Amino acid sequence: MRRGIATFTLDWGKCPPWLFKRMVKLGREIMQVLIADYGPDEFIKRISDPVWFQSLGTVLAFDWNASGLTTILTAALKEAIRGREREMGIFICGGKGKTSLKTPDQIQNWGAWLSLPDSHVKNFVYNSKMSAKVDTALIQDGFDIYHHTFFFSGKGAWAVVQQGMNKKQKIARRYHWSSDNASDLIVEPHSGIISDPFQKSARTLNMTSKDSDGNRNLSVEIVTRGNYYNLIKDIQILRKHSSELSRMVSMKVDDDQLTLLELAPREFKAHPVMFENFGGSKYLEKILWKVCDRRPEKYESLLAMKGVGPKTIRALSLVSEVIYGAPASYTDPARYSFAHGGKDATPYPVNRRRYDYTISMLKKAVEKTHLSYTDKKKAINRLTRTMKSTPPSPQLPL
Repeated sequence: MRRGIATFTLDWGKCPPWLFKRMVKLGREIMQVLIADYGPDEFIKRISDPVWFQSLGTVLAFDWNASGLTTILTAALKEAIRGREREMGIFICGGKGKTSLKTPDQIQNWGAWLSLPDSHVKNFVYNSKMSAKVDTALIQDGFDIYHHTFFFSGKGAWAVVQQGMNKKQKIARRYHWSSDNASDLIVEPHSGIISDPFQKSARTLNMTSKDSDGNRNLSVEIVTRGNYYNLIKDIQILRKHSSELSRMVSMKVDDDQLTLLELAPREFKAHPVMFENFGGSKYLEKILWKVCDRRPEKYESLLAMKGVGPKTIRALSLVSEVIYGAPASYTDPARYSFAHGGKDATPYPVNRRRYDYTISMLKKAVEKTHLSYTDKKKAINRLTRTMKSTPPSPQLPL
């Protein structure tokens, strides 16, 4: 599965109507050419690539490094194919704010209209919901999801573009998903991630990391082989002693000696459990009772349960780590800076060949459209400026 993340400054206000109309018109022309040349499945695959998506937004004249590119571009593409979905073989569901909540219903409506197999429709809905849950509950990076768009083709290819907001830092982060070679919705779902800036907060939790394998496995074991009352007992220990857990602590629990996790200073100066009060939440306890009662066999099944969200995942993760010694990852899943392009080759260089391919594809599409010479020239110039701002790097695979 190919996915990625990009982070941008947070925009306020609305897109000018004149700009949106032009984006719709140009977007329709480019989509028609691309789908005619490469097919709807390839277009879906490209949408899932954050670099390609960003380049397309640049062609359509939106600010390349602004959060509005995500919401306006997806809205423009959705409007561009309105009434031509079957002809193009592309279907777009969801959007910003409350519209994102309508995604499952819109998928089901298209499925009924296209007479798609029930299994296809259920799979689309499941992947839509799970992508939102993963980026909300498993990647707790300080960004609240407020935009979710699901793209799919009649042949079964799908992609998700969703965006979260960090109000405190006034930035937004975009998450990409694709059905291309999809095999696992949980482990390391974000490869080829691009982001600016990185999150360095001790409260960041990345349960999708391979470094969290043991923590995920133990979280499942706790709710399947243990029992609710023992789990609540463990949480009460954390609740009572959370302010002391930045060092090794020993305490008596009944007649048994319990040694809590030693927090190595080389990994973090402050552990996330120090910021947790667990609040005596009745709702959290209700969900934990439900989870322990149903005993999910896999972590994906645990996450998929209704009501399981960030607090449940975090509580199980902290119990698994602090009480039983199975560490979780607190590293931001972002890999390198989108804005600066990893020009210092840290941790690795920009994939210049990938940019070249993207720009070449979009240039050819623009040239084949029925736009005026002036509009074509402006679009190509925007692409050229994007290319010139990308630093050189070794030739890497696409």
